[in-house]
Amino acid sequence: MKPKDENSSFVNSLKLPLILITIMLVVHITKEFTNFEFIFWGIFPRRFYGLKGIITAPFIHGSWKHLFSNAVPLLSLLGASMYFYRIVAVRGLIMIWILTGGAVWLLGNFFDNEVGNFSHIGASGVVYGLVAFVFWNGVFVKSRESIVLALVVLVLYGGMFAGILPDQPGISWESHLFGGLIGIFTAYYYKNDLLDEVERLKKLEEPPTWGQEVETQNETGPYFLPRDIFEKTKEEKQREDTEGEDYY
Repeated sequence: MKPKDENSSFVNSLKLPLILITIMLVVHITKEFTNFEFIFWGIFPRRFYGLKGIITAPFIHGSWKHLFSNAVPLLSLLGASMYFYRIVAVRGLIMIWILTGGAVWLLGNFFDNEVGNFSHIGASGVVYGLVAFVFWNGVFVKSRESIVLALVVLVLYGGMFAGILPDQPGISWESHLFGGLIGIFTAYYYKNDLLDEVERLKKLEEPPTWGQEVETQNETGPYFLPRDIFEKTKEEKQREDTEGEDYY
């Protein structure tokens, strides 16, 4: 990809997360300066009127700290997904958003009857879903980019998964737990689409120069890992998953 095209692709990858964050900011500013009760647009588990919160709850936050703690990872994780996994990023976001909200509506507060039927708000469930989605894409796809991105996410956001533990006052741990599980499911669901895209991009790569071919043939290139880790085809990766690596 040419530098100009790469810059354009990077800018485009930030458009959707910036739009979502702008909506969150507008909602929160409106909440701060009006008497509008946005809390009723959250998810009320197993209440018919709480179904609308599946769509609206991620836009509503209880404080500025709550908002920014979700906005920053949403920008980075969704931006990375749109840049590296753009063929499935929007579909993946929709699946994570809807299924996480649906799971919270169905099972939220299930073991917390003593606290009553409170509302679940905030984008943390979506954020946890994106963390799992990006990380597990590295596990399932095993391309250079996906593995590196998974390691970066593990370093930056690995500590977040303490948030799935129950009995945390004021925290929707159900959203975190269901978001993480659905993020894994979403990565698995779209892994074949991403494997097909990896193979398509390999075919579009420029052929190696004579010097690069000699380095590869003599195994003298500056590589720290066996080349076949990244060069396996989709069929080889699927066969490895089902039969193990011994078939080589």
